Amino acid sequence: MTPSLIKEEQRMRIIVVGATGTIGKAVVKQLALEHEVVRAASKSGDYRVDMTRKESIEKLFQEAGPCDALVCAAGVARFGPLSELTDEDFQLGLCGKLMGQVNLVRVGLKYMNDNGSFTLTSGILSHQPMPGSASISMVNAALEGFVRAAALEMPRGLRINVVSPPWVKETLEALGMDSSGGMPAERVAQGYRASIAGTRSGNVINAWDFA
Repeated sequence: MTPSLIKEEQRMRIIVVGATGTIGKAVVKQLALEHEVVRAASKSGDYRVDMTRKESIEKLFQEAGPCDALVCAAGVARFGPLSELTDEDFQLGLCGKLMGQVNLVRVGLKYMNDNGSFTLTSGILSHQPMPGSASISMVNAALEGFVRAAALEMPRGLRINVVSPPWVKETLEALGMDSSGGMPAERVAQGYRASIAGTRSGNVINAWDFA
């Protein structure tokens, strides 16, 4: 991919949470061709953030300052048989992936520049569940519902969308699984780029649209 020529006034300051993950790195690589990218993650990056703690999210925005867009490609949830999932397993997804992303928006509203955007991450298991995905499917579906409703209340021309990635090729390879049906992270990242560059709001963006 070659850098795009954009005008300086179109250049954005974008915070990417989960910047060191498989999808996050691909998102950063694409966005950095045209914009200033601020990298945030739990253990490395320009800033550290613990998505399970609202005060950590507050600190992230206080230190990073105003932005034109925020992407979250982070969040954890437990995979396992419904009969074996514990309260703690469910709480992991509720705190780490659901409320973590919800709080990025709630806190970020104060720091987002006019006409800015939030792009969150759900996943294919909200629409195509499988045995063992009860907790993850629940969290993903809840995120998509939140985005649809929150879009109706966004102030100052702000937008919010959520990208629903399929199984990612690189992740399947890392797990030693068949990756033939996976999508390369570079392709998945195009969904986030489209959310930021477009005008849509309240949408669930299917990454397969960019296959």
